[in-house]
This record gives sequence, C-alpha cells and structure tokens, in this order.
Amino acid sequence: MKINTLFFGVTADIVGKSNLIIDTEISATVAVFKNQLLGMYPQLKDNLSFAIAVNETYAEDFLVLKENDVVAIIPPVSGG
Repeated sequence: MKINTLFFGVTADIVGKSNLIIDTEISATVAVFKNQLLGMYPQLKDNLSFAIAVNETYAEDFLVLKENDVVAIIPPVSGG
C-alpha cells in the first residue's frame, strides 16, 4: 500500500527530499514502517528519537497504517 511520507528538518536533508510515496505492506504498523525507513535510509538511525505523525496526529508504534495515510517524520526539536 502507498503511504505519503513527509520529512522535516534534518530528516529531509538525510533523505534528500521533503516528500516521498513509500510502498509498505498492508496493515503495517508505525513500528514496521519505522523499521522500513531505517532500512531505506540507515542515516536516520542517528535520529532514532524522531516522532511520527499520521494524518496530523502524533502516532504510537502500534497504530496500523491505511492506504494513502500521510505520515510525517519529525526530528527532535531543540532550542531555547
């Protein structure tokens, strides 16, 4: 199934794009999708604390993705 994936900040720099359509298995969870991303872009391992939002809501690893979901990869934020 196709997942519209948005990358922000350093994750966009690592991937080289801010938006990709990624094919994943049917009924994949957020955890499975994260592992797939890490397999595709091993450099993301340096940013393991990145957050995942699905359809503009932060998501837990157990959430099951659906066709055409929009998944945002959000790096840790720092600042003061």
